[in-house]
Amino acid sequence: MLTLLTYPSAFGLFSASPFCVKTAYMLQKSGQNWQRSDMLDPRKMPHQKLPVLRTPERLLPDSDLIRDWLEAQGADFDTGLSDVQKAQSRALIRMAEEHLYFQIVLDRWGNDDVWPILYDTFFTGIPALIRRPVSNSVRKSVLKGIVTQGIGRFSLAERLDRVERDLEAISAYLWQSSFLLGDHPTAADMSVGPILAAMRATPADTPLTRRIKQDNLLNSYIDRVEQAIPLS
Repeated sequence: MLTLLTYPSAFGLFSASPFCVKTAYMLQKSGQNWQRSDMLDPRKMPHQKLPVLRTPERLLPDSDLIRDWLEAQGADFDTGLSDVQKAQSRALIRMAEEHLYFQIVLDRWGNDDVWPILYDTFFTGIPALIRRPVSNSVRKSVLKGIVTQGIGRFSLAERLDRVERDLEAISAYLWQSSFLLGDHPTAADMSVGPILAAMRATPADTPLTRRIKQDNLLNSYIDRVEQAIPLS
């Protein structure tokens, strides 16, 4: 049996990480027999991050590498798509994972209203004596990474403008069909859906959570993805 090493459930989602949710969706659609195993500290994992898939041969890191492995076993996450649609799928995935995702990270780790909730969710396993300095160090490191990535250098108004353009692009697809590239979920939905769900689930009232919650098209899309690929 395959084992998905994942961050635990949080904020009403299968995992606080949309990449872990994405991988769970792929496993579910692949037809493989799999189970989850929760962890909070991935420092001993390949790439020092999650998700990681434990296969009979090795530990396989990164959701894209896991996708490649599942497809090598016979899975097809883009059934019925043309070459152009597959190219569109890749562009949508990259937009969600390399831009919208970092907006979520900053919305959570850089928000003083959200931080106490993250502290109670992710750091309870650390001994109380060192929990505060360790968690503050992790937060500082995450926020430094967001500045290096670039999102952290923009004002809130600039960030929201960039998010809006991405959401408009996603919505343009959803006006045409139930899912991004047709009437059934494909790889693009397994990435974009969890990103939007994570944006909606941030445990505080922020401009990003309000933007998603007030959008009937995006809300119903998130729900359709979750219903189409149910995770226990």
